[in-house]
Amino acid sequence: MTWSEMQPLLEQACGDTLYMVGWSTLVAVAGGLPLGVLLVLTDRGGLLQNVVANKVIGQAVNIARSMPFIILMVALMGFTRSITGTTIGREAAIVPLAVGAIPFFARLVETAVREVDGGLVEAVQAMGGNTWTVVRKVLVPESLPSLISSTTTTIVALIGYSAMAGTVGAGGLGDIAVRYGYQRFETDLMWITVAVLAVVIALIQFAGDSVARALHRRGGRSGPAPALRLLKAKEPAAADAADVGKAA
Repeated sequence: MTWSEMQPLLEQACGDTLYMVGWSTLVAVAGGLPLGVLLVLTDRGGLLQNVVANKVIGQAVNIARSMPFIILMVALMGFTRSITGTTIGREAAIVPLAVGAIPFFARLVETAVREVDGGLVEAVQAMGGNTWTVVRKVLVPESLPSLISSTTTTIVALIGYSAMAGTVGAGGLGDIAVRYGYQRFETDLMWITVAVLAVVIALIQFAGDSVARALHRRGGRSGPAPALRLLKAKEPAAADAADVGKAA
């Protein structure tokens, strides 16, 4: 097979892979972020401590994570068909990809959020901040560099999953490698596909690491710590109170 014949196949496969990974990543982040935060909040000593709920959620996440992706695709065929109307193609592959990535990302989020300094949480609580304020102003902003790294790890894992999805009709680079490289003995195309996957993963990892380092240098946020912002907002009032006391 000549390069002029390979090129359109590779371009289409790359587009399909990026499409599947992109949408499944969005769903995984949207579902895994609150789930991971909830695992922290409901744990012992958490702001919403509920040991029973934490155990149930944790076991559900563990079971979902332990299931091999190829089995998950087969198990979710009925669910996939009810959503997309088919079990073949890149749209159908997004469903098992997202379902498999949500618990994976949730555990990474849990680890990232646990690294946040408890002193900031206590400071916001002492100034009257509720649970939502703590999550929005402290937990997520302070863990943002780690969350970016977790998202990068999830994207890389999803690229591997999408290659497996290609073996059952989802398209993408995995489909090219199997259909042409294995079944038709086009070894040149197979190795080019492997090289393309390696380059794509390297670029995504580089971009994710660069963003995470940039956020880490800036303290994981675009301004002062949430607790410091609240403290600064309180200082004028405290000064006025002191002046009133002196006048009295």
